[in-house]
Amino acid sequence: MEKPFALGVDIGGSHITAALVDLETRTLVKDSIKRSPVNSQESKEVILSAWCDIINKAFKNIKNGARNVGIAMPGPFNYSEGISLIKDQDKFKSLYQINVKEELSKRLDIPTENIHFINDAAGFLQGEVFAGAAKGNASVLGLTLGTGLGSSLCLDYKAFDADLWNSEFLDGIAEDYLSTRWFVKRFNQLSGKAVAGVKELVEIVETDHHATMVFMEFGYNLAQFLIPIIKKHKIDTVIVGGNIAQSFSAFAPELIATLKGNGIDTDIKISELKEHAALIGAASCCDLSLT
Repeated sequence: MEKPFALGVDIGGSHITAALVDLETRTLVKDSIKRSPVNSQESKEVILSAWCDIINKAFKNIKNGARNVGIAMPGPFNYSEGISLIKDQDKFKSLYQINVKEELSKRLDIPTENIHFINDAAGFLQGEVFAGAAKGNASVLGLTLGTGLGSSLCLDYKAFDADLWNSEFLDGIAEDYLSTRWFVKRFNQLSGKAVAGVKELVEIVETDHHATMVFMEFGYNLAQFLIPIIKKHKIDTVIVGGNIAQSFSAFAPELIATLKGNGIDTDIKISELKEHAALIGAASCCDLSLT
């Protein structure tokens, strides 16, 4: 019996990454990762040709058997039909209302039923549930913390975009308080000094009390954001990814203490698969044994 391989594809506004995933061992196939920059402002033809080129290169060593592709794609997008609905985000304008699934099927000579799409935030979490930090957990919340706030829910082992970035929070929306720009703005308010991002704050957190205060405040705010979501969906694990996750040790004590103070013992874990999570999550959409 041939090994169950699928290609995981992660598409962003400036790149495409693809890698073969062994669905049996739930791991990336060694040395199979292919990457390429792609200008999302280009024409339909240029974008789709670039995507197909990388997908074909990634499949190069698979000679036999059906080719299955799972693609993690930003929204808005009709994931079941494979139609792009992105129009006001300064990317992929040329793909608006194009059936990307059918276009790729024709160009790659792969049946449409072998091409699957998943939201990129959901793909990250699906990967962690399939093979990473949340493996075996049924009710999971995934957060990608960085320049923006990505969020996804996995209920009964199926991940979907939670779209929480613009939910009402404090004096604005969640993304105002749970992204890199908040760190930069808040540190400047407290210290009068400017930093480029969270990495610089991590470097001085042991010696600068303003940086310490910023991380403590972030941990508290994150807890306040999480409490109603955890209670509503009975979340047993929260997976944190994105660039801000690299500073987890700086804000985790306040986050966990605040959650415990509100009677919540949900596990808070860092992404294990990191940049490979969406690739593995997308490929897992091709695993027909998954329910």
